[in-house]
Amino acid sequence: MTIKKITLGVLASVLLAGTAFWFSLDKETRGLLATVPTNRDLLFWSTPQRDAAFRALDRIPLLAKARAIPAGTQPRALPPGPSLTLPLDLDAFLASQRSAGLVILQGGQVRLERYGLDFDAEGRWTSFSVAKSVTSLLVGAAVKDGFIRSMDDKVSEYLPQMKGSAYDEVSIRQLVTMTSGVRWTEDYGDPQSDVARFNNHVPEPGVDALVSYLRKLPRQAPAGSRFHYSTGETNLVGLLVATATSKPLATYLSEKIWVPAGMGQQATWILNKTGQEIGGCCIQAAVRDYARIGQFILEGARVNGQAIVPEGWLQEATRQQVSTNRPDQGYGYMWWIYPDGSFAARGIFGQGLFIDPKRQLVIASNGNWPKAASDPEAMAARDAFYRAVQAAVDAPAGTSGQPGQPAAPLSR
Repeated sequence: MTIKKITLGVLASVLLAGTAFWFSLDKETRGLLATVPTNRDLLFWSTPQRDAAFRALDRIPLLAKARAIPAGTQPRALPPGPSLTLPLDLDAFLASQRSAGLVILQGGQVRLERYGLDFDAEGRWTSFSVAKSVTSLLVGAAVKDGFIRSMDDKVSEYLPQMKGSAYDEVSIRQLVTMTSGVRWTEDYGDPQSDVARFNNHVPEPGVDALVSYLRKLPRQAPAGSRFHYSTGETNLVGLLVATATSKPLATYLSEKIWVPAGMGQQATWILNKTGQEIGGCCIQAAVRDYARIGQFILEGARVNGQAIVPEGWLQEATRQQVSTNRPDQGYGYMWWIYPDGSFAARGIFGQGLFIDPKRQLVIASNGNWPKAASDPEAMAARDAFYRAVQAAVDAPAGTSGQPGQPAAPLSR
């Protein structure tokens, strides 16, 4: 046998093995590998890179490491309800939002369910800042469980490494309402903003990456005096809960919500450089499970009739605690609050969880907005969609305009 034949044989074997390996991967991982980003800062990825990555951030450890959030064996049923008729062109709205998934529950029933971007009910999509509101629930659980004594305790009582920093004066309540007064820039289009620079920060040896960055920030206003949106602070909330409970956030979330509330699928939570879940971002979950979280909250965050948070805590968390720079929205405990008593969790690229107790309504949505993060036009369109759904729920049958997509029963 000649050297040439041997070489060709080896190349053929490698090609066959590579092809077999490629097709052994799930479609989400193949999509991510086909458009793998050239840098770790997702704020500046292209739209195709985000399309692939948002459904698979937890698949490639070199890109992002994650911890599993195990589900139980008895998922909560989401029975189909009457098809919801909406006063708008639903297909046009979903296209403009570049929607990956939309689930609308009303009275615990699926009134509408749609998917796009080649996504489906079995996939996981990253939450971005929707995770903030989930972390808020874990704060309440930690108070109920006695791991956190009071919302008015100082942050440094639970995170001693913050002593001597601007956060030494800040209470947990001020942290969850974003009124710490500590300087932070949340400009997603500026590579020099804190939210972008933090991603490239190299912590001191043995110090958590978040603590290392935040404890160097200066005070800008007295604690409790003004609202200022800061993802860094919600990440600090997550670290505080994990430290207080002596459990990873993913584990605590699984124990308090994911298993007992009947989530349908395992989820994951992205970790920072030093192995801690990012409290203000990046839970990967199915759209139906985001909707289940909303329904769980509507029902008082109860498991077997017992609330996982203290009496009255959820009402405090989901009503306006502080004014914001938007006259139509206030802020609670890491929830956006609307004047009519509804409230929402929001993610920068189109993720959303809207809850309206008056109408027993939950709207869970995921997407990849076509422009920059926090696109004001897309955000306004999403808020208008929420109002349209409310109007459709309130309207007599058959008077709302164009029919929506019938809710099809799914296995999970």
